[in-house]
Amino acid sequence: MGSVTNTHDSYAAFRLSSFRRYFIGNMVMILGLQMQKVAIGWEIYERTHSAVHLGYVGLVQYLPQLLLFVITGHVTDRYNRKFVLMAALSFNALAAIGLALNSSKGGSIYFLYACLLAAGTAKAFWMPARAAFLPRIVPMEIFSNAVSWNTSGFEIATMTGPALGGLLIAMFQSPTLVYAVNAIAGILYVVLISRVIYKHETQEHRPVSLRSLSAGFQFVRKSNVVLSAMMLDMFGVMLGGATALMPIYAKDILNVGPTGLGWLMAAPAVGACTMAVLQAHHGPMKHAGRVVLFAVAGFGAATIVFGVSHLFWLSLGMLVLLGACDNISVVVRVTLVQIMTPDEMRGRVSALNALFIGTSNELGALESGMMAGIFGPVFSVVSGGVGTILVAAVIAYLSPQLRSYGRL
Repeated sequence: MGSVTNTHDSYAAFRLSSFRRYFIGNMVMILGLQMQKVAIGWEIYERTHSAVHLGYVGLVQYLPQLLLFVITGHVTDRYNRKFVLMAALSFNALAAIGLALNSSKGGSIYFLYACLLAAGTAKAFWMPARAAFLPRIVPMEIFSNAVSWNTSGFEIATMTGPALGGLLIAMFQSPTLVYAVNAIAGILYVVLISRVIYKHETQEHRPVSLRSLSAGFQFVRKSNVVLSAMMLDMFGVMLGGATALMPIYAKDILNVGPTGLGWLMAAPAVGACTMAVLQAHHGPMKHAGRVVLFAVAGFGAATIVFGVSHLFWLSLGMLVLLGACDNISVVVRVTLVQIMTPDEMRGRVSALNALFIGTSNELGALESGMMAGIFGPVFSVVSGGVGTILVAAVIAYLSPQLRSYGRL
């Protein structure tokens, strides 16, 4: 009798046409958003020369996620996730058009923040809808493979987007075109998602109550592994938020201008993309808990070295390492959240996860900007890196379940 060999299909997710459309649309949208991120940071620092104003960029985009996460999760679970995603992406494109018009006319900085608030509101809806949408178009047995490839696409876009954004700003001496490109990218994603075959399963329409709205929070609170992974990622990235201060490093410390800023913001994605491809080919992680704890500690160490570096090549290298470590954390967190959550609750849990991500990114940008405004950018980045290492140590001590978690 011949033996049966189970081989790992590295490209299993791409054999599904729905995933291919989702993957391409998501990568194009992230490309536009990353280009816009460079443009916003450069425009605001050019106009205000204030680290605190860079922090406000994170705050105005975070507030809608904080205030609406219960509602957005409920909407994602109650209504057709495909239509929720398309509507939110369309609203995000309108916000980008507003940024382009404001930039072309040299408009008010307050209108710029208003557009960012609108973009943050759209993000509060599209993040949980996009996350909860994926498990419904990809079978669970290859979901980890889909997450790895989707993360690869995200990182490719994150790698090329800032570089392209910085290049366009340098060429045209204006961020207007970058905002317009982001609007077009969002519309293209809507078109691609509209062609994904998706059947909405109508759930029992129970009355909206505090219990139903908070079900996602209760589920996460009771799941030690999911909660620990989310807390680890949130606090680790929030404290190690060096990317919010990139315009200061590019202009005042490394003296590399908008083109150099694009490369600095692209560098983490180079490391993350490399790591994502390696994970997709290697197969599921065997000791996911220990690996993610060491990865977050490595993220903190790379942040510290970046903070004190005055050499452009060393700064780029540390950002590449930082991105590789962050990718491990992202893949573990996303996979755990989706595979351990019942489908009828994925919208609410994904909304809570999006809030954690927003806390780490947008609120982290505010924290970094405020610290830099008081103590200077170097202290802000280095102290954040130290804090990230301490967070990894504390979570490792408090969560033996995550520490001992095995095959992903």
